[in-house]
Parts: sequence; structure tokens; C-alpha cells
Amino acid sequence: MPTSTIAFRTVSEMLLRQAERYAGRNKPALWYKDRARGEYVPISWERFWEQAQAMAGYLASQGVTKGDRVALLMENRPEWAITDFGMQLLGAVNVSLYTTIPAGQVEYILKDSGAKVLVVSTSLQLGKALKVFEACPELRQIVSLTLEAEGLPPYVKPWEQALAEGRAYWQTHPELWEAWRAVSEEDLCSLIYTSGTTGLPKGVMLTHRNFCSNVQAALQVIDIYESDRTLSFLPLSHSFERTAGYLAVLAGGAEIAYAESLDTIARNLQEVRPTVVTTVPRLLERIYVLVHKAVEEGPALRRRIFYWALEVGRQLRQALWEGRSPSAWLRAQYALAHRLVFARLHERTGGRLRFFVSGGAALPKEVGEFFAYAGIPIIEGYGLTETAPVLTVNPLDRPRFGTVGWPLPGVTLAIQSLQDGRILCQLRGEDYPGALALSSEEGEILAKGPNVMRGYWNLPEETAKVFDAEGWFHTGDVGRFEQGYLRITDRIKHMIVSKGGKNIYPGPIEELLKSSPYVDQVVVIGEGREFLTALIVPNFEALKPWAQQRGLACESEQELVALPEVQRLMESEVRRLMRDLPAHERVRRFRLLGSPFTIESGELTPTLKVRRKVIEEKYRALIEAMYEEVLS
Repeated sequence: MPTSTIAFRTVSEMLLRQAERYAGRNKPALWYKDRARGEYVPISWERFWEQAQAMAGYLASQGVTKGDRVALLMENRPEWAITDFGMQLLGAVNVSLYTTIPAGQVEYILKDSGAKVLVVSTSLQLGKALKVFEACPELRQIVSLTLEAEGLPPYVKPWEQALAEGRAYWQTHPELWEAWRAVSEEDLCSLIYTSGTTGLPKGVMLTHRNFCSNVQAALQVIDIYESDRTLSFLPLSHSFERTAGYLAVLAGGAEIAYAESLDTIARNLQEVRPTVVTTVPRLLERIYVLVHKAVEEGPALRRRIFYWALEVGRQLRQALWEGRSPSAWLRAQYALAHRLVFARLHERTGGRLRFFVSGGAALPKEVGEFFAYAGIPIIEGYGLTETAPVLTVNPLDRPRFGTVGWPLPGVTLAIQSLQDGRILCQLRGEDYPGALALSSEEGEILAKGPNVMRGYWNLPEETAKVFDAEGWFHTGDVGRFEQGYLRITDRIKHMIVSKGGKNIYPGPIEELLKSSPYVDQVVVIGEGREFLTALIVPNFEALKPWAQQRGLACESEQELVALPEVQRLMESEVRRLMRDLPAHERVRRFRLLGSPFTIESGELTPTLKVRRKVIEEKYRALIEAMYEEVLS
């Protein structure tokens, strides 16, 4: 059984109580890669607590008190957690910035939030901070982790010096020891700025109650043990990692190890040997594609063994999900399937992984099934930054892939008709398992619960747009209940209205196209048009070997996508995947792109969501050419 978590009302109290609980036990809280030693090194709760006190002392010396904002511009690392713990002891508000955003957005967020102190990591982030400091009147100090501190302005303080000054200040100001007691559930805990697919980011006001209720509800349905360890690599400036990969892990007494970078995840998984990992579907899809690609390119016997193993895994999991005890023969077959096929996947994820937690985007059904059959289940959730973020979780013991599961305890969801605004149905997390028979028509998903945000910072009109008179938060997502499980269809704002007046959601069409092993990214286009078209980024890891096997020579990915044979391959894939769709939902023309959509190019948000308007503008000429091809 999982260890009972301590009682807490605020994030400040949770962190403090855990530090007290593990005092003297030398229990690791955090792990980081010591590059000089080439190994992961633990930071105990005692050390975590001592450094948090030092940071709290330093922030207090700079005039930071309850309700003041402190900004962090750094990747996931122990210093992020230490700074957060320190500010929580004072009741200050965490404002985390994505490290990928340009200096202009850093300036906007610092000015909008009125942050008093900014903590940065690398010389790149320090450069952004120096560039905007003078334009941010409330900003008093920059704390920098980079060692390149010589010759810097007086308002830049090296990390170690800040901690040294903070320790002295904490010791001489005993009133700071009790500052956390003044923090209430309704006080602001964090401003999380939505990356936004359009316009300027909005600061989502999340209270201690929002976070704590979400953590406590999640721990009722997901077991976290003291012996668990996670590998953290999703940005902590996003609410998913903040709640699921940071607060819930620490509240459960588990340990956080920080990946060196996104490029080292494969190696770090084997070094850290995590038991739980929060991730996004894109990473899982890549593993899925690589495994299947290796199988399909291998000998026929290997393919037969692989698909036999998957079938055995399916039978075993199905029995368990239905509450049946698998036969001794089935268990023996599965043990053999694990040894012959699945063991390598387990080894590559560290050998101890109990499950992945996936969020941020839809998980393809076939990916969820594959990992479950292989013995590494995926818990898929759904939520928004504005809901701190988790609204639903697919139960581990009876998942339904293609859906996002049931509402969390304390959360109430409703489906509202898109035609007349009627509430079609309501469902509470406490209604299970009796609600498993419930199905509904499609509509907008509305939410209520203690995890729903206070509103948008300095934007009362924007706040009023998303809350109705009955207090429902309008998610902007379209979905329906299927026997108690929530299925997400798309975002309302993504809906395409064709020239013929048909309402089309591009999301499911894009997911269908991405089920091809040769497709990586897709954007479907058709607003006000006669038919749908698509921009497709191939999965080059699958496409290049395909071309090599056929003796097709090319020197670049741009040349590869232009080959007639590749065009014909993609045409057959698109035709195959579109054949069962209604005529108005079929993609009739497409263009292959030689480079992926990226955060750096502005085509993706920091959470890997597509910025459709940016992409449509960038590739306007290609898009127009597709329509002229048919209509001219």
C-alpha cells in the first residue's frame, strides 16, 4: 500500500511537513547529475530544507513578503525546487517562465506580474534578464546560477552568494520561521502564464487550494510510494509537470531526479531507473514507432514472435481489467513473451518503471494499448492550466484507450450543447462506479471544483468570458461521455467551417493521419474552403530507411520529400486513412515539408501545441497552390 501522505492545506505546509517528517532519515528528496563525477547525486530533505530557508532569507532581505511575485527563468533542476520552497515559506507567488521564450516575452511577463526578484540559470537566460531589467520597474534583483558573474551589474547576485546572505538573514530574523502560518488556502500560490497559440500569454491565478485539492485528489486514484522515483524533464513552468511531476511526487514522499536535458532522456532513464514518469504523447509515440519500425524491418520470425507476444499481452491485460484471474497457462505464456520481446523495452526505461503518466495532448489508442500489453501501462489524464491542471484520469485497473477517463474526486464535469447551450449531462468524480452507464451527446466540456483557477491576472474581462453565471468554467474543449469515460473531440476554436457550411474538427483527422508510421506532424486546413488540405511533416526515422531499401538517393530531407516515389507512398497512406471518413472530412491535397514544426520557429508552443495561424501564414503560398491545383 502507498504511504499515507501528511495532511496539508497549502503548498507551504506540505513542503514544511515533509521536511519535518524526513528529518534525520537521510531520505533523498531530489537527485541531479553531477557531471564532474558522471553520476546522479541525492539531495536529502534536510539539505533541501536548509537551502530553502537560505533562499527564503535572501528573498526576505530583498523585501519579498506574502503575495509578492518571484520569477524563475530556468530549466528543471534542484535550484528550481529550492527557490520555490523558499518562496512558499514566505507566502510569495511563483512565476515560472519557459526557457524557450524570447527576451520580449520575458519582459512582458516580468512587467505584467510585477515580479520583485528573478532567478535565472544559464548565461543565455541571464542575457535575456540583463536585456530587459531596466524596462521592469518592479524588478529589484537577479539571482544567477551561472558562474560568469564577474563584471556584472550590482543588481545581479551569484546563487551561492545569495544563499550565504540568506542564511545569515534567516538566522537573525526569527519571525520568518512562522511566516508560512499566515498563508491561507485562498492565497495565490502561482501565476502560470499560458503559452498561447495566439496573442499574448495570460497569467493564470492558481491558489494553494487549487494545487492542494488537485494533488490530494490525484493521490486518491494514483498510488505514489516513498520508494518511487520520477525523472523530471517536462517544463515546470507548465501546470502538468508542476502538479503531477513535482507537488504530487513530493506529497507522496517520493523522489525527483532531474534529466540533464531533453536530448539525454534515454540515457538518464537507465541511470535514474525511475518507477514513475510524467511525459507527453509525442515521446511515447516515438518509442512506439521505433519499436514497430525495427520489427517490420527484421526477419519474418521476429515479426511473428512480436505480434504473438502482443496478443498474449492483450489477453492477459483484458483478463485483469475484467476482474478475471489469468490462467496459469496464460501467465506462463506472458512470462515467455516478456523474456523474448518486452524485456528490452523495460530495460531501456530503467527496468523499474511501474507506469507513465501522459498529459498535454491526446494519446493515440494504439500507443496506449501497446505499452499496456508490454507491461508498462500509461495513465492518461486531461486538464488545463486553468484547472491546476487535472480534471480526469483513466483508471489504471480498467482504462479505456482513446478516452481520458473519469473526473477526479471533487471535480464535476458537464457537457453543454453547442447548439442551444443546454446542459446535456453532469458527472462528479464521486459518482463512480455507478456512472459507467452514462453516455452523452457531444458538446463543450464545463468544469467545477476546488482546483479551478481564481481567474486571469489583471484581465477581468478575459476571466468573465470563461465563467458563466452558474460558476461553470468553460474549457473550450469539445467532448462527450461514453459509458462514463470522457472522450475529447477537439478545441472549439480549432473548428473549421467549410465553404459549404460543414463544421469540421481537424484534431481527429490529424490523429488519424499520424497513425501512419510515415507521418510525424500534421496540420489540416480548410476554413472557408471547398475542401480540406494538409501540411505533413514525415517521420524521417521511418521514411529514410524506406527510401534506402529502394535505392532512392537524396542528400537532404528536402530532397527526400520531393522524390516522386515518396509522394506516391504518402498519397497511398492518405488515401488509405481517409477512405472511411465522410467526403467533407477527407483531405484531398497535401504538401510534404522537409523540416518539422518547432518551438524555436514559433510554430509550436513550449508545450508542443501547434500554432495554426503561424503555420498557415508561413506556408500560405503552399496552401494556396494546393487549392489552385484543383480549382483552376
